[in-house]
Amino acid sequence: MASYFCPCPRGMEAALAEELGEIAQLPGSTLKVHNQVPGGVHCSGTLEDSYRVNLHSRIASRVLMRMAAGGYKNENDIYDLTLEQPWEEWFGTDHTIRVDITAVKSPLKSLEFTTLKIKDAICDRFRDMYGRRPSVNTREPDMRIVGFLDQHQYIVYLDTSGEALFKRGWRDETGDAPLRENLAAGLLRVSGWKPGVPLFDPMCGSGTILCEAAQMVQGIPPGARRRFAFEKFHDFDPQPWMDMKTAIKPNPLPAEPTIFGSDISGDMVAMTRHNLRSAGILFEVPLKQIEAQQVQAPTSTPGIMLTNPPYGERIGVRGDSSMGEDELAKSFYSAFGTTLKQRFAGWTAFLFTADLGLPKLLRLKEARKTPFFNGALECRLFRFDMVAGFNRREEAKPKA
Repeated sequence: MASYFCPCPRGMEAALAEELGEIAQLPGSTLKVHNQVPGGVHCSGTLEDSYRVNLHSRIASRVLMRMAAGGYKNENDIYDLTLEQPWEEWFGTDHTIRVDITAVKSPLKSLEFTTLKIKDAICDRFRDMYGRRPSVNTREPDMRIVGFLDQHQYIVYLDTSGEALFKRGWRDETGDAPLRENLAAGLLRVSGWKPGVPLFDPMCGSGTILCEAAQMVQGIPPGARRRFAFEKFHDFDPQPWMDMKTAIKPNPLPAEPTIFGSDISGDMVAMTRHNLRSAGILFEVPLKQIEAQQVQAPTSTPGIMLTNPPYGERIGVRGDSSMGEDELAKSFYSAFGTTLKQRFAGWTAFLFTADLGLPKLLRLKEARKTPFFNGALECRLFRFDMVAGFNRREEAKPKA
């Protein structure tokens, strides 16, 4: 059994722990989910469990296998612990490597120097054993080694994923500021959306939220269309990995559309359509080019609206050029708030944004706001319950 750490977007730790708990229930899994910490979830299992998480987790950013952990006082302690690890059991001198480091309250002065010491230790071990060392490739390495430092402890990991897991292998093109796929998947989970419930993104951009939801409806695992670092490990046995992939049973395609999208930009609508095809979606996802404040509810059954509204220039793609960005945003959100109140009774609307004053602009009171980070950017997921007949119900209450 190995110890693993699965990093994720900050704020998504509980959603990831819940998802890992579901992966632990899959046939053949021995995965155990342990504690959540800021930025990820600790778990343990066999090497094959790491394949399973890489294949099925929509929210994790990577699956890191712990090689060693120990206390440290200086860079030499970090070098020594790294040098002791049997790297040659996992990869060879013909593989390229990259070292990354994350630190929280570490007393060490230079993380660049510490990164160099980790790299030196790995290369020195190979040079001592074989007279040769792996090359460094920072762009597309075969193997990634990740160091984590807190005040007292150093942990060194070998990355089983390779490229970050939000890279699903289907995206060719993006808009200006695409939402990362694992963040979109986490937002879907936090919103409570499930396949079968109507979903609408009225500012869909390049379609990340729609693609993630559509893959869930169709039963396509996020890692089904890409390669992983573990496939390059020494002694990698492809059979269990092939068995895992062939065990995937797609869901029946929906008879009626339940996922809908629109955007002010025709280019974005075309890009979303292209991305849905690339993601292997075989059912219809109706898309429209329309301004968000003009949209109607796409189904008679209320559902979930989830969107990452644009900001700044993108709001004004076809706006009045004589207005400044602030005025544009005010008039846009004011009109969009009216649309929600008038046309989306019974719906639950979730807006993910870095603009913490959004409810005021919409003239709506949020039912909940949940903090998340989009990279280093602090954001909120605002929830608005568009209650049908709210005012009439208030009036009908008996007087005390």
